[in-house]
Amino acid sequence: MENIENQKSKIENQFERVYTLVRQIPQGKVASYGQIARWLGWPRGARTVGWALRALETDDVPWQRVVNAQGCVSLTGDTTQQRLLEAEGVVFDHTGRIDLKVYGWTGPLTPWWEEELRLS
Repeated sequence: MENIENQKSKIENQFERVYTLVRQIPQGKVASYGQIARWLGWPRGARTVGWALRALETDDVPWQRVVNAQGCVSLTGDTTQQRLLEAEGVVFDHTGRIDLKVYGWTGPLTPWWEEELRLS
């Protein structure tokens, strides 16, 4: 049982790191799942970022600001994310893509390892 609890705690800690970083994305800007993962020091952690956002149980994390690497909304059949981003001033082209050169966030001012030390 202790091993399962340790794993659950580790996952919750990783998810909280995702939420802390996503909260820093300014209104009207977006970042990709992969960028979030790299900024957290997880070069192959894009799926973990997605799992964390899917597990959200609060509305204080601007999940809509995380898109796929092509600048598209990953949710199919649901326009909520696009509507929320458009309300923030993000423009989608006729193919449903966001110009990441215009609306892409350049990342946190504090490197992930300094943020990690602050959270500890």
